[in-house]
Amino acid sequence: MVQSKLKTGTAYKYTWLVDGKAVGGANDLAAFGPGSYAQRGAPEGKLTGPIVMASKIYPDMLANVWYYVPAQWDGSTPLPVQIWGDGQMYTGARPDSHRVLEALDNLTAQKLIPPMVNVFIQPGTPARNQRSLEYDTVDDTYARYLLEEVLPEINMKVPLRSDAYSRAIVGESSGGICAFNAAFLKPDQFSRVLSWIGSFAALQTSAMHTAGGAEYPVMVRRAPRKNIRVWLQDGAEDMENPTAGSWPLANIEMANSLKLKDYDYHFSFGTGTHNQAQGSAELPESLTWLWRDYDPAKTSQTYAADPAEKAQPLWRVTLNRQ
Repeated sequence: MVQSKLKTGTAYKYTWLVDGKAVGGANDLAAFGPGSYAQRGAPEGKLTGPIVMASKIYPDMLANVWYYVPAQWDGSTPLPVQIWGDGQMYTGARPDSHRVLEALDNLTAQKLIPPMVNVFIQPGTPARNQRSLEYDTVDDTYARYLLEEVLPEINMKVPLRSDAYSRAIVGESSGGICAFNAAFLKPDQFSRVLSWIGSFAALQTSAMHTAGGAEYPVMVRRAPRKNIRVWLQDGAEDMENPTAGSWPLANIEMANSLKLKDYDYHFSFGTGTHNQAQGSAELPESLTWLWRDYDPAKTSQTYAADPAEKAQPLWRVTLNRQ
């Protein structure tokens, strides 16, 4: 038996040993801090759904959608909106393994994020490989799906703000590149991105993008700087795919590309594998950073790289082989 004190707000990789031999591979443990547990004085918001939405942009596709409204909403003021890919993972009975709703309640009560509508969207069915088609394809189709189909439906139930300044997108793995894709291609519509273990990899290719999402680090360097704010998270033991790419190296390269172009970005690089233990544990920190200095009286802001981040060196890797 091993006992150790963990630093909260992050995650730890561990391996079970039997007779000195590793069993079952690596695991990741989220070390949640107080901001991820239900707190006295933080009222719970209201979750509605699932609502089954049919799509015309993705023909014959049906998708489950939920929306979460904070208890502090006055019932009439249009609210900022935050969109979550793989939304079905965050809408189960409390507490779940990610503690997203608890973090949202606490941060709203503490006024660290503005009262907002959180929209949770499940990948559609019944098309084969629909999740990857939606999330990994480097074009604006998913962004148009949000703008033309999902958000208008939610807006009929809760009034939403329409400025990019008041819109964020969150996703993990393929959902992470999906969130970045929407903001990078439509910065006039979405300006805040939270990407966990983002799949900046060649999972969906096309004639225009023969390496798919693996092209993004170079695309970011070559394109004019977009007015978006980005939090990236990944782990050193993330995936290596023999044809699609390296998740840890791609995220490191993405971080360097954002840094070189003076984006308002943060890169949280841990030791974990391809899961969102670290992203979930640091959610109070990442959402506070993403929505810092938000002013409901404004409809726009020119994001600037943090001077402390600009002073940091570029991200590098070190040799770690026997």
